[in-house]
Amino acid sequence: MAGHSMEFDPIAEAKANWTSAGWGDVADGMVAVTSVMRAHQILLARVESSLRPYDLTFSRYELLRLLAFSRNGALPITKASDRLQVHVTSVTHAIRRLEEAQLVRRLPHPTDGRTTLVEITDLGRSTVEDATATLNREVFADVGMTSDQISGLVDAIHELRHNAGDF
Repeated sequence: MAGHSMEFDPIAEAKANWTSAGWGDVADGMVAVTSVMRAHQILLARVESSLRPYDLTFSRYELLRLLAFSRNGALPITKASDRLQVHVTSVTHAIRRLEEAQLVRRLPHPTDGRTTLVEITDLGRSTVEDATATLNREVFADVGMTSDQISGLVDAIHELRHNAGDF
């Protein structure tokens, strides 16, 4: 995968095939979707490689980072789910794995008996700080694009997300 270079771009080849099959009117859309999917694979592989020493997936990292940024290091599970834009069951699974590693703990809500809080532990806090420094250095500092290209990409994806009702 990384370092492997093909003689041609398979996505450009797919566009030519789409066009010759008579689907030229949607070929750019196919290229856009396929390109984003491939970019996701590339970036996720880089992120997960950087997080491997911490035994964290990106979703578990995101939950720890969210808790570390929160005012008291604790949030209701449903609020964490909303902020991360994932289903409660996904957050609950991540919490279970993070609890096993003693990076978070569940607590009853002090005033709402129906609500459970998830709180980052001291070990979770130090782990997420180290993992963040690694991600900043190994991934975020150089995603493989110029600042202008990054801005254009972010603007385009922002528009796609907005049009999809993501926010």
